[in-house]
Amino acid sequence: MFQKVLVANRGEIAVRIIRALREMGIKTVAVYSEADREGLWAQLADESICIGPAASADSYLNMEQIISATIASGAEAIHPGYGFLSENAKFAKMCEQCHITFIGPSSEAIRLCGNKAEARKTMEISGVPIIPGTKKPLQDVKAAKVLADKLGYPLMIKAAFGGGGKGMRIVENAEEFEQNFLTAQREAEKSFKDASMYLERYIRRARHIEVQLLADKWGNVVQLGERDCSVQRHHQKLLEEAPCPALSKELRRELGEAAVRAAKAVGYENAGTMEFLYCEDGSFYFMEMNTRIQVEHPVTEMVTGVDLIKAQVRVAAGEKLSVGQEDILVKGHAIECRINATCPGTVTQIHLPSGHQIRVDTALYQGCVISPYYDSMIAKVIVHGCDREEAIQKMCSALGELIIEGINTNLEEQYQILMDERFLSGQVDTYFIMEREGTAQC
Repeated sequence: MFQKVLVANRGEIAVRIIRALREMGIKTVAVYSEADREGLWAQLADESICIGPAASADSYLNMEQIISATIASGAEAIHPGYGFLSENAKFAKMCEQCHITFIGPSSEAIRLCGNKAEARKTMEISGVPIIPGTKKPLQDVKAAKVLADKLGYPLMIKAAFGGGGKGMRIVENAEEFEQNFLTAQREAEKSFKDASMYLERYIRRARHIEVQLLADKWGNVVQLGERDCSVQRHHQKLLEEAPCPALSKELRRELGEAAVRAAKAVGYENAGTMEFLYCEDGSFYFMEMNTRIQVEHPVTEMVTGVDLIKAQVRVAAGEKLSVGQEDILVKGHAIECRINATCPGTVTQIHLPSGHQIRVDTALYQGCVISPYYDSMIAKVIVHGCDREEAIQKMCSALGELIIEGINTNLEEQYQILMDERFLSGQVDTYFIMEREGTAQC
């Protein structure tokens, strides 16, 4: 097992990883930008290293600086969290070349799965249904336009390397294509340091469902059930739950088996997520694979009892999975609400909810500064109930206890979502938020 691990991330996920490592008896190294000097994760870690100015490109995306910090601290491994360099094959390759363990899949697996065009090809070969789309990553807008016209509209433009809704645009017709492609490309370059894009047909009314996977170096792969991530705005998830309330036992089995089959086809290792679109007629299509831990991983932890961060570390250290598929039992229902800041500022007062099966993942504390440089998510509230109804009631109670003063948040919106009749009945899809706001297109 590792003696020391560097956490190449910030915010709540850096805190989450550091806590898991400390529980495993592993020393921790945090990195921070100049804007994050007082970050909670930097205070919790055994060592903290400044890696550059506030801009992500000069700090959290600075591969050379992070590798240098790892070597200087004597850490044997890097946990990238999510976002930033977590799905960057070049960074994973640099770690391999420097004899640093990347706590995630190999650089080759990231290339095959993290590259959305390559992943689609692999899924097609593995017999997993895919949405019609382009075969190779695209850089040139003129060449992309020709392929878009052949593919037909509406379609989705996506960053070939990355996730989290960054570098993504829906295009309704040919006249909108070039501007949307260039805008998405600039966003992808800024977020992932790669401007490669790909295109796929856009399916309007569908649920966004993902299957959590764990795989070790010995060929063992298990799936830990699915999460429903349909409540989202502009492809940014707001609320997630597990299990999905709409799936039959048979379809749940089908999705899980498809995800495991695809992971084995690429020799996948560590944690990963297979994402699908589930349509009203019962059909489902592979959308993409995320080769990292997900923001919403706590809901899976709540219903299975498996600590995914610790499992990632153990697998990266060469251990076999401690559980087989028969050991994975989904019990009850879990919901996660993402709490986002709607403006920068200083947190003047904070009170976090607590109680049985209530969890809050955050890096907030009284007096901390929410800067304008990074993602707006500042906390995640996660609850577990014996069934969906109890989980919803428990979440409403937990949100009623949450106090964050000094900045504005989306707390009230989350409460309204939970009380919406469509959500209560489980009848939501990716258009749910747009229809609530009256911005849905026909």
